Amino acid sequence: MIFFLLYSLIIAQRLIELKVARRNEKKMKARGAKEFAAEHYKWIVILHTTFLLSLVLEAYVKGFELSPFFPVLFLLFIVLQGLRVWTIRSLGMFWNTKIIILPNANIVKKGPFRFLRHPNYVVVSFELLVIPLMFNAFWTAILFTILNALLLLLVRIPAEEAALSQQSDYDHQFSDTPRFIPQEERKHSKTPPK
Repeated sequence: MIFFLLYSLIIAQRLIELKVARRNEKKMKARGAKEFAAEHYKWIVILHTTFLLSLVLEAYVKGFELSPFFPVLFLLFIVLQGLRVWTIRSLGMFWNTKIIILPNANIVKKGPFRFLRHPNYVVVSFELLVIPLMFNAFWTAILFTILNALLLLLVRIPAEEAALSQQSDYDHQFSDTPRFIPQEERKHSKTPPK
């Protein structure tokens, strides 16, 4: 059954990511990195765990039926996974599920970070919408898209940006980089000498 194959793949992916995050956390802390705003992390774990539970429950109630738009939604899901891998690989040991900052480290401005400040949050936000829609789990899609947006916009992103600003050249490095929606590269006009 397609639902259980995809569901198992998502859970396996999340478990692998947690293992990578723990490994990166150890590497970073061994180099003097600090964790910031740890108190909100439990809410992220709760949100993602209840999302997975809600998804399976609502899909079960609806008979695990596929959306008529499943092929398009699945293709979008695959594209999102490519962006997720690109983001994680671009950050290397700096990627984590927690806010762990190495003071005075060079800011990563390669990969998707050339276009967005928070590509990983864009991926997660779209996943919380796309995955349930593949199985007509509309309530899960709506509820967790809203909850995730509130958690990201009101708590996680402000805490992460504040920590990066305190510990690095973040504000300067990302002054022309949009948070969530890529924009045409801005041309810096040079003032002619007088």
